[in-house]
Amino acid sequence: MPAKKAAKKKTKRKANAAFMKPLQPDETLAAVIGSKPIPRTEMVKKMWDYIKANDLQAPENKRNINADEKLEPLFGKKQITMFELAKIINNHVE
Repeated sequence: MPAKKAAKKKTKRKANAAFMKPLQPDETLAAVIGSKPIPRTEMVKKMWDYIKANDLQAPENKRNINADEKLEPLFGKKQITMFELAKIINNHVE
């Protein structure tokens, strides 16, 4: 039987400072999540809160997000996939 490998020590990961840096949303994004500078991770969370609160996920495919009157100027089209959301947020921070 081969010898067992030594288990790696578990070390607590430090939060990446770049993720926690507050970013200023532009006017279009601020209309949905507010105008206060917040970390990118919180922006994504607030976007999902808005999407779920307004039932904007497409019923036939939950990965698609339908735009309402606030989101259409942000998205630039009627529907996006959830994979495009982070890129769109990134384009609307200063």
